[in-house]
Amino acid sequence: MIDDMESVTAKLCSFARAYHSNHEKNKIFDDYLAYDLMGKEEYDEIGQLIEHEYDKSLFDLAYNFSGKRIRDKLNRYISPIPLSRAAFAERELTRFTWQRGECQYVICGAGMDTFAFRNDNPNIQVFEIDHPDTQRYKLEKIRALEWNIPANVHYVAVDFAKDDMAVELKKAGYNPAAPSFFAILGVTYYLTLPVFEETLERIGAISSFGSKLVFDFPDDTTFTPDTAERVHRLSEITSSLGEEMQHGYALSEVSEALERHGFLLDEHNSPEKIQKRFFDGRTDGQQAYENIHFILAKKGDRFNDSYYLYI
Repeated sequence: MIDDMESVTAKLCSFARAYHSNHEKNKIFDDYLAYDLMGKEEYDEIGQLIEHEYDKSLFDLAYNFSGKRIRDKLNRYISPIPLSRAAFAERELTRFTWQRGECQYVICGAGMDTFAFRNDNPNIQVFEIDHPDTQRYKLEKIRALEWNIPANVHYVAVDFAKDDMAVELKKAGYNPAAPSFFAILGVTYYLTLPVFEETLERIGAISSFGSKLVFDFPDDTTFTPDTAERVHRLSEITSSLGEEMQHGYALSEVSEALERHGFLLDEHNSPEKIQKRFFDGRTDGQQAYENIHFILAKKGDRFNDSYYLYI
């Protein structure tokens, strides 16, 4: 059955990236290594899970799921968020690195992210932060594939219940004075704002002036009575898999939380902007989620630095 060493929702996102790369011609984001890292067995398990409406008890080793039968459900409920947020994050990372010449890319909760092996820029030092069990599981897969870990890739195991992220990052070679780009993708859905702020505080304490942070978040319409059908359905799906979504955040709350920890809101991608940027003109049924926003924030001081907010 599906291994509990990585969250099932994280595996759903990996599956979405792999399926999109292998089956869609007009790609939002091409994670061409996602399938290899998952492996056929795990890919088939998640495919069955989707086809069987997320009922894990129906898993059957002898059953072959139909990629065509799950395509519509995958494109409506699962794929839009992980594909567009990955595209947004990596485009901003590329822009930041081009501007600064080099950077430290810190992926918080990296899961099955494959950037470390798709990246061809030696000026990007990659730091993958994850729970020790999750990271061990991923490294076992990498060894089984006989992939060579690049010299500029660093794995940082952090158990937030007992470890200090800053200490562990520094042990791995992270330099707090160097330009850094932090990504926290797919995390806020399961955290209250005060808990998420603890992460912002940690990052603010170890990032240099001008460093950037990217993340996605569900807004405060997420659990209102008139929320969109698929927003409600996605919440049901994650809940059935044991991963309960928390309430969403208001943009004003997010902006204030960032400022409390030394960050300025540099760019805000609303659902409408995400739709226009990644989904307009598509014929595969994918559309931006009605309640999901992307944020790019910059470490700085609004009184001593250029302050821009793109709505």
